[in-house]
Amino acid sequence: MITIDYGTLRGLVALLILALFIVIVVWSYSKKRKSAFDEAANSIFEEDTETELKHSDKNKKQETNNNV
Repeated sequence: MITIDYGTLRGLVALLILALFIVIVVWSYSKKRKSAFDEAANSIFEEDTETELKHSDKNKKQETNNNV
């Protein structure tokens, strides 16, 4: 039977976490993901006319309700 002491277990967990970190970094900087990340980063600068119309309708309703 194989017994693993506490220090060895901690070392294996540390190696697992390090490997997971490296995988995440490689995944996030891969060229395949660059276009998706760029699109997500620039999405806040794109104008969404539907959202703007909804907000303008709410503002108009609030203005008319305040005038009553």
